[in-house]
Amino acid sequence: MARIATLLTDMFEDSEYTEPAKAYQDVGHEVVTIEKEAGNEVTGKQGVATVKIDKGIDDVKPEDFDALFIPGGFSPDLLRGDDRFVQFAKAFMDAKKPVFAICHGPQLLITAKTLEGRDATGYKSIKVDMEYAGAKYADQEVVVCQKQLVTSRTPDDIPAFNRESLKLLES
Repeated sequence: MARIATLLTDMFEDSEYTEPAKAYQDVGHEVVTIEKEAGNEVTGKQGVATVKIDKGIDDVKPEDFDALFIPGGFSPDLLRGDDRFVQFAKAFMDAKKPVFAICHGPQLLITAKTLEGRDATGYKSIKVDMEYAGAKYADQEVVVCQKQLVTSRTPDDIPAFNRESLKLLES
């Protein structure tokens, strides 16, 4: 089973973390939350979910994980201001490990300069940012690129996002 690094801080979109995390765990994958420090508690922007962070960013290495999950909300924008998270995300893309980013999640990949030439989607408000980053943006519920990158637009797309993420983890 896969060990999935999950980059998360305050203001994440509650369902974009909780529903995929549950889907991954339900089939036996390990979801490890990563923020600035282990033990921190982060709260979703809807105030529904509170998550205790498993690991601090300085205590993990990309090679310790099989995949990367980036939930949306305001969390990815906050995290991309810290080069440690940007480099962590970039390492997964460079190593061609599975990366799952929903809604505003691709913002971290934009900052990591890893979307050039890739098929992807994201929340409507970051479409132009993704295009400037060189992504081939598609307004679809889920886009899978090169059997590595799975992206979706909104909470409504979670069923398709989960389906394609889990399919990639099986391969």
